[in-house]
Amino acid sequence: MKKIVLLILFIFILSGCNKNDMYDKTLFYMDTAIEIKLYDVDEEHANKALSDIEKMYEKYHKLTDRYNEYEDVINVYYLNNVLKVNEKIEISNELSEIINYGIKMYDETDGYINIAMGNVIDVWKEYREKESGVPNLYELDKPIDISYISLTDNIYLKKKDVKLDLGAYVKGYVTELVGKYLEDENINKYLINAGGNVKLGNKYRLKKYNVGLEEPFNTSNIYKTLSVENVSIVTSGSYQRYYEYDGNIYSHIINPKTLFPDNYTKSVTVITENSAYADIMSTYLFMLPIEDGLKLVNEKEGIEAIWYSDQIYYSDSFDKYEQK
Repeated sequence: MKKIVLLILFIFILSGCNKNDMYDKTLFYMDTAIEIKLYDVDEEHANKALSDIEKMYEKYHKLTDRYNEYEDVINVYYLNNVLKVNEKIEISNELSEIINYGIKMYDETDGYINIAMGNVIDVWKEYREKESGVPNLYELDKPIDISYISLTDNIYLKKKDVKLDLGAYVKGYVTELVGKYLEDENINKYLINAGGNVKLGNKYRLKKYNVGLEEPFNTSNIYKTLSVENVSIVTSGSYQRYYEYDGNIYSHIINPKTLFPDNYTKSVTVITENSAYADIMSTYLFMLPIEDGLKLVNEKEGIEAIWYSDQIYYSDSFDKYEQK
C-alpha cells in the first residue's frame, strides 16, 4: 500500500522569511524525496538537527526496506525472504515497534490496514509494472492472515510464509518521530514534506503555512489551499500509482477484504496531529465508500478529511483549515 514517491502537496511559505533564518535539506529515502526546513534556529543547532534527521530516515529506510538487504541489518527484506517458515529471530526495538504499530492499526481500522499483505501486493505490483491484465483470485490466494505475524519481546516468528509490507504508514511513522525529535530539541518551527506526507510545526512569524492540494489526474492544478500549523497532512489517491487496463483504473492501494483496488474516490486527504495516524487514515478512508468515511471521520475528534470524487466532500469541521 505504499504511496507514490512523487509529491502530493505543494507547500507555500508566505511568511516573508529571510533566507538567513531558515536552514533546509533534501534527502532521498523510502523511494521519495524528503524536504526539511527549520526556522528561527541558529546555524550550529540546525546543522546538527539536519544531520540527526538524515540518520533517522536512513535507519528506518534500511529497517523497513522490502526489496533490499543490508549488511548486519535484520530488516523486512530479511524477514520476508531469508528467514524460513517456523524460524525465529530477534529484531531491533525500532523494527519491533513499527511492526507492532501496524498490528495495532489492524484492529483500529477493522482489518483494512493489514501489514501481512506483502504477497498480494507483490502480485499486483507485477501487473502494474507490465500495465496489462488483472490477477485472478487463484493468483491472489496468499497467506495474509494477521495472526501469522508473531512478535513477542522482539522475537519474530515467521508463519505460513507471510510477507510484511509496512508501506501504508512507514513514511508517516518516521516523520512523526522526526517531528518529536525536533520539538525535544526546542526546534518548534519546521516543515517536513516526506513525499507528500507533510508535518508542520509552529507558524513562522505572522502567517501560517499555506498548503495546496493537487487535483487528481491534473496535478498542475491546485483545487484547494489550506492554512495550517501544528498538523500533519497526508493524501492517498488512485492517481498516484496506477495502471489502466480494459478501461478500468487499478491503483496501488489494495483492499484486504476483496484483494482488489477500490475506486470510490480519486483522492482523500487527512488532517490530524500525528503523521503516522494521518498516513494510516488516508489509506483506510480511500478504501471505504465516501459516505462511510464521512461518518467515521465525523465521529472522531481531532481529524478532518476532504475527498475529491465526482464532487468534493468535506468532513464537518474541515473548513477551519481552509485559506480565508
